[in-house]
Amino acid sequence: MLQEGFITFFEIIKAILMGIVEGITEWLPISSTGHMILVEQVVKFNASEEFMSMFRVVIQLGAILAVVVLFWNKLWPFGLRQGKVISKPSVWNLWFKVVAATLPVLVISPLDDWMEEHFYNYITVAAMLILYGVLFLVVENRRTTPRVTKLEQISYRDALLIGVWQCLAIIPGTSRSGATIVGGLLLGLSRACVAEFTFYLAIPVMAGASLLKVIKFAVSGVSITGTEIAVLLVGCVVAFVVSLAAIRFLMDYVKRHDFKFFGIYRIVLGAIVLAVAAITALA
Repeated sequence: MLQEGFITFFEIIKAILMGIVEGITEWLPISSTGHMILVEQVVKFNASEEFMSMFRVVIQLGAILAVVVLFWNKLWPFGLRQGKVISKPSVWNLWFKVVAATLPVLVISPLDDWMEEHFYNYITVAAMLILYGVLFLVVENRRTTPRVTKLEQISYRDALLIGVWQCLAIIPGTSRSGATIVGGLLLGLSRACVAEFTFYLAIPVMAGASLLKVIKFAVSGVSITGTEIAVLLVGCVVAFVVSLAAIRFLMDYVKRHDFKFFGIYRIVLGAIVLAVAAITALA
């Protein structure tokens, strides 16, 4: 019994660490997958691979909740005026654009498991980290005055094209926020505008992905232990708390800085991933 308690305690510590990594890397354009791969080389959960596949995605629910909490007033389409419930057309318009940006993801979502099975590896992750790192540097070096500085100025065409860029995140190591931010910058959106729109896009995409993973885990027939439930809950809660800080940081950061730092960071991380792969192969 005491041994089981120690095992549960250490699994919870691992879940806290993973929640911290998820909360930071999900919103910064530096690839949560790349960081997860590195962390998982050190942190080995005492859980089935089916559970871990589900855990890596469902832990994002905590991060989503952080967006909802921080931007509630901008996301909730109803309000009160003189004691009466009113509808906010501007918010509905924003949600319609979010839906438009989500449509391309729905088209390629059936490929998600296949991509994870065949491309969830060091080489792909490192390549995408470095590629998008270079893209950030190139895009920022050619930046001109943005034509879109407010969310309401985003057209449906802009939203759909950002959604197409978001599809590229199906490749491990790309970073969903990284792909959408690069796409938004190329379309002429300001840094703050594209960052905020990226947060909103995460709600339907990540919620849908989490639901699918839970359903697939449920029908797989693999049982879930009490420790695994605790690990999942702790990971989500920690991801939520850390995401609150990460989102605030990024929104403040982009008001005064560009994305070059993240581009350099991605290139360095990609090199580290390749080094880890080489060391692992030689071990």
